[in-house]
Amino acid sequence: MARNGKTRRQPDETTRGPLKDSHSDRQSAACVPLTPQTQSPSYRLAYADDEFMCREELRPVRLQLELLKTEMVLAERGIKSTVVMFGGARIPAPGQAAWAARNEVQKRNLEAASVFYDEARAFARKCSEFSATLDYQEYVVTTGGGPGVMEAGNRGAADVGAPTIGLNIVLPHEQAPNAFVTPELSFNFHYFAIRKMHFLMRAKAIVIFPGGFGTLDEMFEAITLIQTKRMAPIPLILFGKQFWHRIIDFDSLAEFGTIAPEDVDLLNFVETADEAWEVIARTYGIGAPAAVEPAL
Repeated sequence: MARNGKTRRQPDETTRGPLKDSHSDRQSAACVPLTPQTQSPSYRLAYADDEFMCREELRPVRLQLELLKTEMVLAERGIKSTVVMFGGARIPAPGQAAWAARNEVQKRNLEAASVFYDEARAFARKCSEFSATLDYQEYVVTTGGGPGVMEAGNRGAADVGAPTIGLNIVLPHEQAPNAFVTPELSFNFHYFAIRKMHFLMRAKAIVIFPGGFGTLDEMFEAITLIQTKRMAPIPLILFGKQFWHRIIDFDSLAEFGTIAPEDVDLLNFVETADEAWEVIARTYGIGAPAAVEPAL
């Protein structure tokens, strides 16, 4: 049984049809006598051969599989829309040390930024309270599944018992899913491009907290798609106006002429979870979510 009360669809004999299914053949192939022929890599079933699947020539197949797997799981779960939260993995929870700081200046900056952890958690809680009124099919909180702001987003949803999605990617560090992602909705990616597609495919809003290169990359991809009308306009909400105006001078881009003045209007700057939710509520004509007691 799924967390939101919906039973995940499982294939049965009527959907598989009369032909032998791939699961059975994989099991049968594992039971054949050991001979030089059966132990040769060429004898392995192609879809069950890890070495074959990782060959350079199979990249198009791997791209398709990464797109399909997450899409199929979310569709089976009945998830129609998401609210995506981007932000720095290095921002600690209030009271915790800045584990990524290299010097005292970074330590002070990152620990002061823990206010964004609290706001991300509060915002995710608001989204999830509203999502509960829609049977957790809409406005499902989605993050990159890692630490920092991502953890805060998944944690806020978990506070009120809501399902929450984490889209991890294999990295030399920071790659483990945080403990607040719904296990059945915890995904792992090899390709950044496919991961970013899944961030955007169901998004009703994109909420961006202070972060580094990864956050900037994700933010500018979304802005570019909306600016060029390759994606329908949705709220782009940036937490921390002072941070963003120090990092990126959007008005200077418009003044110089490399973007149109109205492109700056694509961005909504906020400081609090309440302000961010108001942008979403105003855009979609929805009311305030009913309060739910946080889980202990």
